Amino acid sequence: MSISLTPRQRSHLKGLAHELSPVVLVGSDGFTPGLISAVAQALADHELIKVRLGQGFLDPRKPAAGKLAELSEAALVQIIGRVITLYRPRSNDDTRKLPTIRLPA
Repeated sequence: MSISLTPRQRSHLKGLAHELSPVVLVGSDGFTPGLISAVAQALADHELIKVRLGQGFLDPRKPAAGKLAELSEAALVQIIGRVITLYRPRSNDDTRKLPTIRLPA
């Protein structure tokens, strides 16, 4: 499952994520099954989360962020320093309303 975001949706989510604090910390062990489970649970609870790559995590950040988004079936919203923002809509109707693109008539 791949979630694609429009630039407008991505910008909207960045604004919402600004005030959030990281809820998951990735340590030197990397993306363990337990960590992926914690990210999945946080996404199920909040839809939009931040994940911090700890100082012990030595892999390159951009490929790691893409891999984490793929493993957690989420959209990568942004990477700032060692903080990754992920978004995955809930399956029920209580989801964040993302802006849609209006096509010219």
